[in-house]
Amino acid sequence: MSISAYSAFMPVKPCFDLVRTAMRDLVDGEPFFDCAADDIVYEVLYDFPGWPRIIEGKADLMERFHGYGKHIVVHAADHLIRRLAADGHVIVIEYEVHGTIVSTGVRYDNRFCSIVSVAARRIVHWRDYMDSLAAWNALSQNRFASF
Repeated sequence: MSISAYSAFMPVKPCFDLVRTAMRDLVDGEPFFDCAADDIVYEVLYDFPGWPRIIEGKADLMERFHGYGKHIVVHAADHLIRRLAADGHVIVIEYEVHGTIVSTGVRYDNRFCSIVSVAARRIVHWRDYMDSLAAWNALSQNRFASF
């Protein structure tokens, strides 16, 4: 897929770049979605309004992330910790993202832990954990931040 096909994902590019760095030589493809298998299963272990718990297939995953960039612009992704398991077929990554909520201008900072399975040099399964309260606070304009 051409780079221009990924222009809709520019608002979240730092996050995808960090993930690609974490995958290093374990997968083929340069932009994040080129590293994913066509039948990837992307699973989130948190409830987030409007986001399904399981996304099946690269096309649906791309569609979901296309919408993500309309709501949050990621300026940076950092603090990457990478651990390999199962002879490099499972990668555990921890990282942080920093950005802005588009509709309010509120700062967005979140932490993630993802368990990624690789087969035939493609990402076949992604299990994601995040700081749900950080996302809720940012999207709710920090109205609970004083607790």
